[in-house]
Amino acid sequence: VSFESKLCGSDDYTFLLRELGNRGEHEKAIKCFQFAVRRERRKNEQGKLASAMISILGRLGKVELAMGIFETALREGYGNTVYAFSALISAYGRSGYYDEAIKVFDSMKNYGLKPNSVTYNAVIDACGKGGVEFKRVVEIFDEMLSGGVQPDRITFNSLLAVCSRGGLWEAAMNLFSEMVNRGIDRDIFTYNTLLDAVCKGGQMDLAFDIMEEMPANVLPNVVTYSTMIDGYAKAGRFNDALNLFNEMKFLGIGLDRVSYNTLLSIYAKLGRFEEALDICREMEGSGIRKDVVTYNALLGGYGKQGKYDEVRRLFDEMKAQRVSPNLLTYSTVIDVYSKGGLYEEAMDVFRAFKRAGLKADVVLYSALIDALCKNGLVESAVSLLDEMTKEGIRPNVVTYNSIIDAFGRSTTSECLSDTGQISELQTKTSSLVIERGIEADAADGEDNRIIKIFGQLAAEKGGQAKKGCGVKQEILCILEVFQKMHELEIKPNVVTFSAILNACSRCDSFEDASMLLEELRLFDNQVYGVAHGLLMGYRENVWIQAQSLFDEVKSMDSSTASAFYNALTDMLWHFGQKRGAQLVVLEGKRRQVWENVWSNSCLDLHLMSSGAARAMVHAWLLNIRSIVFEGHELPKLLSILTGWGKHSKVVGDGALKRAVEALLTGMGAPFQLAKCNLGRFISNGPVVAAWLRESGTLKLLVLHDDRTHLENTRFQEIPNLQTIPL
Repeated sequence: VSFESKLCGSDDYTFLLRELGNRGEHEKAIKCFQFAVRRERRKNEQGKLASAMISILGRLGKVELAMGIFETALREGYGNTVYAFSALISAYGRSGYYDEAIKVFDSMKNYGLKPNSVTYNAVIDACGKGGVEFKRVVEIFDEMLSGGVQPDRITFNSLLAVCSRGGLWEAAMNLFSEMVNRGIDRDIFTYNTLLDAVCKGGQMDLAFDIMEEMPANVLPNVVTYSTMIDGYAKAGRFNDALNLFNEMKFLGIGLDRVSYNTLLSIYAKLGRFEEALDICREMEGSGIRKDVVTYNALLGGYGKQGKYDEVRRLFDEMKAQRVSPNLLTYSTVIDVYSKGGLYEEAMDVFRAFKRAGLKADVVLYSALIDALCKNGLVESAVSLLDEMTKEGIRPNVVTYNSIIDAFGRSTTSECLSDTGQISELQTKTSSLVIERGIEADAADGEDNRIIKIFGQLAAEKGGQAKKGCGVKQEILCILEVFQKMHELEIKPNVVTFSAILNACSRCDSFEDASMLLEELRLFDNQVYGVAHGLLMGYRENVWIQAQSLFDEVKSMDSSTASAFYNALTDMLWHFGQKRGAQLVVLEGKRRQVWENVWSNSCLDLHLMSSGAARAMVHAWLLNIRSIVFEGHELPKLLSILTGWGKHSKVVGDGALKRAVEALLTGMGAPFQLAKCNLGRFISNGPVVAAWLRESGTLKLLVLHDDRTHLENTRFQEIPNLQTIPL
């Protein structure tokens, strides 16, 4: 009041409002606004004040207060401006209320207002933050252009942000090209958002090219490098990620919290914990404390390595440092303990999760369902899936993949132990686990069920086995699950495909596997059509389609891609399509799915499945045979590596080793186990060369398919019913 005479109208008051907003003092800002509006007589100046106040409250997340100011302004006759509407749209968008933002945008026409570039930018930004489909955002953009409103850099940056959230890299590249064609300047936000979209789309080589071109327009910053490092990490290209990190250090670009956490996560996933801890120390030395993301990365890394004592220590340290575990923390630790068979510990963590007042989400449910499936308790998993959907939690592709894989596993084998017997002590322990859980949680139905599940898992750990039901029934179950995914519009991925192929490999008969793939072609003729065609012997007709499928798989991370090739090859080998299996595995080698698989002296099979490895042995021996017949000498020592069999009960007695040993013995190949390495077969070059020159060797090495239909065109005549891209 004392300064009122010195204030020059609405501009000075607007400055005061913004300064109070910057300090977070929204109550004082509202009082100042009310004071200014009462003293201002001109409607257009009152409208400016209202727009500024709505915008400030929107930035502070006080969207209901912003709506109150807007409604008062409308009622009193000074809120009917494009700027007031635009400010409210922006306020809703910032808080994630995209439906309300679009409603306000649509209501402008009722007030005779024409949206301007600020309005369109606000509504496009709101759509991006709210996860609106790109198609709807494009409709708004087209309306903008048809209304004669010219887009600017903010418009395109907002559109790129929509692409970024969905990994729509092709749309993002088109938008970027449109910016260039229109002569609109690109800033660092433009490039970083484009890179984020391209990285999320798995196009890391393209992302690298974009980053290389950046210095001509704008210098990459810490966000640029963090985005690229995270993209490489998610694609499983850890060496490329670490190279970029070293480049950052060389250029003197200081790491931020995101960069440190991403880097730490990479080292943890690689099992390089000393380097991960060095990053922790460096991070804290630069004044950035470990946060929940840091701990989650370490917990996940130690968990995958089976270092349960470290997981326990870190979880305790986290609470001692007063870093509150979030939903992902609890989900990670429960998943780690469940997969490690530490069900009582998992139960204790679940109780802590309940005490924290958090509600289970899709990640936690999926972890529990996966633990049940891995232990053969498929009925319990399906029951928990039903409960999950009743709670209003939508399953995702990970949830369904676990169940499909479990149904496939149970087609021909017992789900747990070989004996089905359980000792008296184990029975008592399991009963105590169940009773302790039920007593502690009797009041809560849903949580009580999860406690019972942990008790059931503890009992199963003791040795109770469940027999799988009939193969036909299992196939029907898989089809039913796939149908449900289709109804919920949950897009299957490569892991789904691999799980189904694994199920085919476990089928008792060729007819059962063929029937499963034939039915699945109704959902996706491209993916399952290729698998069915190769299985039926229509390789000549489907190989072009197969190449397209392999191109899609190329964008996946290395572990997912190798799982795909392993599963497809296993199925073909299992049903006698051995030539087809070999062509698939050689395609995987050509596309570098398995790095450094072979040289003239060594064949490394340790990342391959049984079928893929056997097909590769034949191909490698044929290759070195050609070297011999070209008149060249073989290296003095030849090796075939199968690994130690880390999942087998006896070290050096893995399933892959046994399969390769049987294959070599069956062919009479002169290889024997190395004394110092139980997962390595060795032989002298001259001895192998002599065997390869024998007249009957070639016949042993050349693979054939049990079924071939080179002249049959029936496969080509089947219509493309529906294609759901991976």
